[in-house]
Amino acid sequence: MRGTVIIFVKAPRAGKVKTRLGAGVGMGRAAALFRILTARTISEAMKGGWRTILAVDPPSAMSGWERLWPPSLKRAPQGEGDLGVRMAGAFAQAPSGPVVIIGADAPGLRARHLRQAFKALAGADAVFGPAEDGGYWLIGLARRRSAPDIFKRVRWSTKHALKDTVETLPASFAIAYLETLADIDEACDLKNLCPRATAR
Repeated sequence: MRGTVIIFVKAPRAGKVKTRLGAGVGMGRAAALFRILTARTISEAMKGGWRTILAVDPPSAMSGWERLWPPSLKRAPQGEGDLGVRMAGAFAQAPSGPVVIIGADAPGLRARHLRQAFKALAGADAVFGPAEDGGYWLIGLARRRSAPDIFKRVRWSTKHALKDTVETLPASFAIAYLETLADIDEACDLKNLCPRATAR
């Protein structure tokens, strides 16, 4: 069954995106870097046979940004609530079959990681791509069985996010893990970008 990749993206407006990064490098620079990361992520996500959907925040950004977000990609609003509520909604509204959700701030993400995630979901109920900071850059669900309490009481933007999310899954779930990657949340994380990517 064909899988779906959902990319969570934000309109890259200065002061509205990557604000923790912006506190260290300036809000304009943070937004520019996010545009680079988003373009790279979308490019990799379009290299497979799965569906690719952009989950957009805020809803007013559903139109526009065609130079950054290819018009050929389906868009859907992320909706209201914290990250967990929005991801749970994305899983629920996605087409049938396995679903993988990614953000746009892991510069090491490649199409092969997405292929590995879908391969893992052939046998597992859930798959995670751990991040170096204790969070995760990918979560996928096979959706053969329900996970009614997923994302409840997760401490987002902390070193506990991955552990907390795993604990919200049913105890009977088989869980697979991909390789650990770095993501870009704060200025100190820029060491994970090549010089060409951080140049103006």
